[in-house]
Order: sequence, then C-alpha cells, then structure tokens
Amino acid sequence: MSGLLKSLVAVSVMASLLFVTVGLGQAEEKKATKGSKAIINTKFGEIEIEFFSDKAPNHVKNFIKLAKSGFYNGTIFHRVIPGFMIQGGDPNTKDLSNKAAYGMGGSGTNIDAEFNDVLHKRGILSMARANDPNSASSQFFICVENSNFLDHQYTAFGQVVKGIGVADKIVQQPRDSRDNPVQRVEMTVTIVE
Repeated sequence: MSGLLKSLVAVSVMASLLFVTVGLGQAEEKKATKGSKAIINTKFGEIEIEFFSDKAPNHVKNFIKLAKSGFYNGTIFHRVIPGFMIQGGDPNTKDLSNKAAYGMGGSGTNIDAEFNDVLHKRGILSMARANDPNSASSQFFICVENSNFLDHQYTAFGQVVKGIGVADKIVQQPRDSRDNPVQRVEMTVTIVE
C-alpha cells in the first residue's frame, strides 16, 4: 500500500471515529436533559418543573447548565404581575443595593429562539427576552394564567407539574411601581435527573 493510500485510509478512519464520538456525545447530552426536572425552592415552597426537551432543546440545556452551576441560587422573582406571570433569573437581583438594574441582567450568552407549538397556558415555563427574538439568556417566567398572546413569540420550554400554588402566592405579593415584589422572594434551583 502506498504512503498516500495509507494516509487517506488513516484520515478516513479518524474522520469516522470523530463523527461517531460527536454523535455519541450529542446523544448522551440529549439523554441527560430528557428526564431532568427542576426544583425551584422559595420561602413559599417548591415549584417542580418538567422540561420540553423535544420542543426547545437549547433552552432546556441552557437552563440546566445555569442551574447546575448555581447561577440561579440567590436570584429573586423580580417581576410579578397578577393575572399574568412571575419572572426571575436575573443575576443583577443578587445586588440588594442596585434595584434599578433588576430585569436587565443575563448570563452573558444568548440563545436563539425555539418557538414551538406549546401554548402559554397556566403553569408554562418560558424564556424572557428583549425585543430581539434571539436575546433570551437566563431570565425566565412562569405563567400563572393563560397568556396566549405570547404563543409563537416566546420560547416555552417546560411546565409546572407540582407547586403552581407557590407561584400563585408569589404573584400576589405586594409590589412597587416596577412590579418588583416589596419583599425579596429568593430562589435556589436544583436539577433532578
């Protein structure tokens, strides 16, 4: 076998191994998020979330990665609107001295929109964003009432399976003119696989 032919065979084998390795890695990553749940613990109790890995895989992966790193721990539900939703996940809310910045923070990485056929009904977990559809980062919200005007414009990526009453308690908290709860409602987020 000539040197050129040996080189071509070696490159072909290496490319095949790389393809298989990448494919296995993606399969493992998908498997890791498929059965995962999030537990959002607050002073009012726990909210248990199941993810829609098949509808919004990148949003689910992003949320799980942030939660596992401890990113959400100590953040608050900084925006509560009765009859609509509770919103949290802004790292700026860890700074008690700069309330004006609440709602403007993120993880430093944006996620492209994954609009899907999940309707924004009571209990749906969805990603907050700015005007740009591809600007979701770390902030999320839970609908406490049906909010179908958000359908196909925000990425729904999970749903509350236990603890919607906790969200109801949070949304009823006294709030200021910016819809910030007067008393902090901190969270810790744990991923259960």
